[in-house]
Amino acid sequence: MQAPASTGPLAGLHVVEMAGIGPCPLAGMLLADHGAEVVVIERPGGQVLDTGTALDRGKRRVCLDLKTPEGLGQARALIDGADALIEGFRPGVMERLGLGPEAFAAGHPRLVYGRVTGWGQTGPLAQAAGHDINYVALTGVLSVASRAGVAPSIPATLIGDMGGGAMLLAFGLMAALWEARRSGRGQVIDAAMVDGVGLLSGLLHSLRAAGRWNDAPERNFFLHSAPFYDCFECADGRHVSIGALEPAFYAELLQRLGLADVDPAAQHDYRAWPALRERIAARIREKTRDEWCALLEGTNACFAPVLTLAEAPRHPHAQARGGFLQTEDGHWQPAPAPRFSRSGPG
Repeated sequence: MQAPASTGPLAGLHVVEMAGIGPCPLAGMLLADHGAEVVVIERPGGQVLDTGTALDRGKRRVCLDLKTPEGLGQARALIDGADALIEGFRPGVMERLGLGPEAFAAGHPRLVYGRVTGWGQTGPLAQAAGHDINYVALTGVLSVASRAGVAPSIPATLIGDMGGGAMLLAFGLMAALWEARRSGRGQVIDAAMVDGVGLLSGLLHSLRAAGRWNDAPERNFFLHSAPFYDCFECADGRHVSIGALEPAFYAELLQRLGLADVDPAAQHDYRAWPALRERIAARIREKTRDEWCALLEGTNACFAPVLTLAEAPRHPHAQARGGFLQTEDGHWQPAPAPRFSRSGPG
């Protein structure tokens, strides 16, 4: 899919993306969504990834054999004409192809060179294999995605690959491009997922430093022990989420659940949590998910249904905001974000 002429805020920005999986394609999509011209270099015989999907949105793809002088020359010409390059290979791969940062230092000094990996360009793990779950584990963040007596679990690819990787790569790229306007010089961005996830956990470290974070799941409402911050099963086997942290919202939740005998002022008495949790779980099992939506959605009880990927695009809030786009073949994909008051999407 190739985007029409752009009116997005990044119109005029030229980026080359080396075809790959995970965070690099998402970062390229973010740039393309907001107006950048993104050209993806694929290699013949390799696995064709993401073509025609959300991560390929708005990009142009070319297939070049980088093992031939002709293919390598075409790749160099594309990169020489770009403001930035992004790649997600292990350290040293681009250098072995003859397309590392040093290959452009003299002829294209303004080039911003974005590199996203799991472990980073340096360090004892730099050449080790890994995936999202490993990077999140090493930062300590996986340990807080748990409940008492159950192994930690996280949603697929979102925290390490996309949050710590793609988002920090895109941010680093734009920061380096901004600096290049003043200095006239590009630079290399080392966007390691392990670094990015660590950065995203800043609030957790602040809470620990302030004595407001308890590592014991049974005493920490974030760790699925509290009756007012978790997911609960409904009568139809589907689930709803509750996140009534603030006292006023907690009081409203109790009122709407018909638990008038529970003292809202005792919200953080963790010794009472197990019994109250059982009462709330039993109450939620009395109705279907849609019945609870009719009673609680849109209130200050801090409630939302747990939707599937297929259900989410059809929710009234997503429909009203245009949160998802439907392709010609009927598939849904997330719409560009964030939104700008004047500049349209790419």
